[in-house]
Amino acid sequence: MLEDMNEKCAVVGIYGHQEASKLAYFSLHSLQHRGQEAAGISSSDGKKLHTIKNRGLVMRVFNERKLETLSGSSAVGHTRYSTAGDDSILDAQPVFARYDLGEMAIVHNGNLTNAEEVRNKLIEKGAIFQTFMDTENLIHLIAKSEKEKLIDRIIDAVHRIEGAFSLVFLSRSKMFAMRDRHGFRPLSLGKLPNGGYIVASETCAFDLVGAEYIRDVRPGELLVFSEGKEPESIQVFEPTPKHCIFEYVYFARPDSMVFGQSVYQTRKNMGKELAKVQPVEADVVIPVPDGGVPAAIGYAQESGIPYEMGIMRNHYIGRTFIEPTQEMRDLKVKMKLSPMPNVIAGKRVIVIDDSIVRGTTSKRIVRMLKEAGAKEVHMRVSSPPTTDPCFYGVDTPDKDKLIAANMTLEEIRVYIEADSLAYLDESSLLRSVNATEDNYCTACFTGKYIV
Repeated sequence: MLEDMNEKCAVVGIYGHQEASKLAYFSLHSLQHRGQEAAGISSSDGKKLHTIKNRGLVMRVFNERKLETLSGSSAVGHTRYSTAGDDSILDAQPVFARYDLGEMAIVHNGNLTNAEEVRNKLIEKGAIFQTFMDTENLIHLIAKSEKEKLIDRIIDAVHRIEGAFSLVFLSRSKMFAMRDRHGFRPLSLGKLPNGGYIVASETCAFDLVGAEYIRDVRPGELLVFSEGKEPESIQVFEPTPKHCIFEYVYFARPDSMVFGQSVYQTRKNMGKELAKVQPVEADVVIPVPDGGVPAAIGYAQESGIPYEMGIMRNHYIGRTFIEPTQEMRDLKVKMKLSPMPNVIAGKRVIVIDDSIVRGTTSKRIVRMLKEAGAKEVHMRVSSPPTTDPCFYGVDTPDKDKLIAANMTLEEIRVYIEADSLAYLDESSLLRSVNATEDNYCTACFTGKYIV
């Protein structure tokens, strides 16, 4: 799939550690895959909040000198891929504000489905917005709440929003972590080795800073972090889990535990299921790196067909210019992906990818493999056809740009020039993650939206 779909953001919160901002910085490095457009950290020294954010990767936004200015024992951090709003610096997070109770910073992963409605009502009541982010709604809702305590204002605010949200709030003395009632986006709780706590979008952030995974923040749960106390749990909403299944398919890092399960193992399971339900005679199984690797390993193990790295990916190619011609678009793929003729020449090749969104990249990959000498190219996809856009925090093309929404399976096969094409079906996908449809959101495959 490469760049056809993107996660919105990653969030991290550190509480009760003297190196809070530095731990947030390293955690964001682990979560960089969830957003590359902007990064930011807010810290609290108990008296005031300090914030640094900018466009670019984490390592470009921060250095040792900047991190030294982010003093205090608590911090929240964010990496952004814009879905709601644009990519200006104003739309980078954390969102910071001063209000009648003091200062507050918010980081958000997800998408509020009633954001425009809430925003318009706030504007009618005199609110002045600085950004186009749906997250800014929360600042205004909290500031305008008539409740006396911040915790009650947060609860009041989240009752007025709908959609997907994993949120971390930072005040001068406390930190709050919250998930929506469906738990669309992941958020986990860990214990830091020298005291204090961490919450993060993925557990790979825990591994880097040596934190011990405790559990996931429950859907609808609000955790309150106060000095000298264990995190206090408040169940704000009755949990009705509908986790985003695409976290397993593509977004999460393979070394993370998401929704209580190993991402790497679930992707291998998808490959094994794919080999059972969509077999084909071939000489070699290769992945589209990096997303297709675990599923390709699973497919090879189940089918008994040898696994090879038939395509190499150049990890040092960033964003390139907008290519005006077909020749330049093909060149961009070649810059990122290089076939290995000695692995694939003269062979029947099964190429495994995690998904096909627009189909253009798949077409170039199939063509590239055949030009490198592949006798046959059989495309296998470790998820169902992506037929509908996501409104819960994923940057998905409009439906008219989703190839599976506009072509039959055979038409897609012909378009991408593959000798055969097959997808994993929904029931096999759910079996791969040991779940039923009741536990997961599969709207991108079914059009059955939860909110």
